[in-house]
Amino acid sequence: MEIKKIAVIGAGIMGNGIAQVCAQAGYEVSVRDINQAFLDKGIKNIEKNLSKLVAKEKMTQDQMNAVMGKLKPTLELKDAVEGAQLVIEAATENIDIKKSIFKEIDGYCPPETVFASNTTAKSIAEMGAVTKRPDKFIGMHFFNPPPLMKLVEVIRSLATSDETCKIITDTCAKLGKKAVVIKEAPGFIVTRIFAVLINEAFFTLMEGVASPEEIDEAMQLGVNLPAGPLRTADFMGIDLVLATMNTLYEEFGDPKYRPCPLVRNYVRAGWLGVKTGRGVYDYRK
Repeated sequence: MEIKKIAVIGAGIMGNGIAQVCAQAGYEVSVRDINQAFLDKGIKNIEKNLSKLVAKEKMTQDQMNAVMGKLKPTLELKDAVEGAQLVIEAATENIDIKKSIFKEIDGYCPPETVFASNTTAKSIAEMGAVTKRPDKFIGMHFFNPPPLMKLVEVIRSLATSDETCKIITDTCAKLGKKAVVIKEAPGFIVTRIFAVLINEAFFTLMEGVASPEEIDEAMQLGVNLPAGPLRTADFMGIDLVLATMNTLYEEFGDPKYRPCPLVRNYVRAGWLGVKTGRGVYDYRK
């Protein structure tokens, strides 16, 4: 099956980034969100990103206009998926919300349409089971920011077919991404390992071992991370960090996945990172 149109469900940080990548690769892309303000913000962010490429002479204005012309924002879920051969869900990291989306669009899409979830840790099999196409259901875990990060974790459930897997790995190649195909397991690869590192950084901060700047600098200079774990948490969203740790803890039952109490406190205070202007660091200035 040839992919010509991709529907991206969710226009947030990950959704608009995925939509940009798909449009730049030449696909027709519909972008859907539940709120016009969210949708406008997502499209504006894509325009901002492309404008930077034009300013750096990595893209012409005509090329930017062509990419923007491939984006079709909409508030209607049915309109978004109509005619799409691939639907990529990038909604909030709540499995009940994700399942409700897939259950609804299952009735709108023909049987051959492939469904993919951009989840950091939720079960692909559980989401696929609410549809009539579990064999055409797969995980596509992009990384933030999608236009810059090369990796896509392609997650197969027990029901995912070889054909579906090939369609997605071929699509990743056309997007200029490196696909790593893995069997479904809680947290997959990157999230499972890196979430523990971030969580431990919060324990280190909570215990007063060092300041946030010192913790991040130590990990950058000592382990060669491009950004420290606390700064990374701010960019990911500390609420997402908490949701991920809760999922890993529930799935494995291992104390090493127990969320740090400081992570919970940040979420309760609404200090979620860059998106709220305040996280471990203050971004309001």
